[in-house]
Amino acid sequence: MTATLTGPTAPAPARPARRRRPRPRTLLGRSLVHLLLLGAALTVLFPVYYVFAGAFMRPDEIASYPPALVPHSLTGRNFSGAVHAVPLARQYANSVLVAGAVTAAQLLTSVLAAYAFVFLPVRARRVVFGAFLATLMVPWEAVVVPNYLTLSGWGLGNTYFGLVLPFLASAFGTFLLRQSFRQFPAELRDAARIDGAGHWRFLWRILVPLSRPTLAALAVYVFLSAWNQYFWPLIITRTAEMQTLQIGLSTLRDSEMADPGLILAGVVLSLLPTLALVLFGQRFLVRGLTTGAVR
Repeated sequence: MTATLTGPTAPAPARPARRRRPRPRTLLGRSLVHLLLLGAALTVLFPVYYVFAGAFMRPDEIASYPPALVPHSLTGRNFSGAVHAVPLARQYANSVLVAGAVTAAQLLTSVLAAYAFVFLPVRARRVVFGAFLATLMVPWEAVVVPNYLTLSGWGLGNTYFGLVLPFLASAFGTFLLRQSFRQFPAELRDAARIDGAGHWRFLWRILVPLSRPTLAALAVYVFLSAWNQYFWPLIITRTAEMQTLQIGLSTLRDSEMADPGLILAGVVLSLLPTLALVLFGQRFLVRGLTTGAVR
């Protein structure tokens, strides 16, 4: 005979939770939101698409009505024509050199200044930092003429030093890295000091590697800003061989108005580095610019 169990019975197995079917109003609202986002995305991306498509079109296709949206036959004559119309290859190299030098210099000066504001016993540190940030309120138009007169008086006009020198330091970069360094755990700094690490070793061996997202975000921002500069290279350079790509595109527009395909090809060459930086550095931008925003 088998004995029957008395007393409280074992709990019944939990039933799987039923999925709630989305209400028709919720589905309609989500569909409308997705349609609006899709329309906004197409509106933003269409000019970029047409620039790339027009760079491979013939002049008659660009001037056709209604305008052609897809090139009938891919051709590279616009790129070769743009390179031969103006010294675009030399100006492209100038832009890469100037933007790279400005980015490296601002990263170095911003790291050193931010470290001093956070870890060094500087007197009246907050006052000095406030005066440092006050330079952000000075518009560029107020200092461009003094900078031009100073560099021209030093004989640095139409040189690479003249293109780079006014942008070797940035208050924005110092502020961004200072906020990032302030989130650094004090315990690690004390442990490094106990192990005998000085300021220089702690900065380059510990602090900088742990701040790579912020440094990458700052590098992307500075490079894009230097790459898109137009006014300062326009006034400080005199020859086409020393001008940057943005000046070359303006010259191409003025000299080749009858062939917009050349202009679109030049714009495509100008967009390639910026698109690559945005695509590959987007996660660093988000992580770096939000450092310290949430505790």
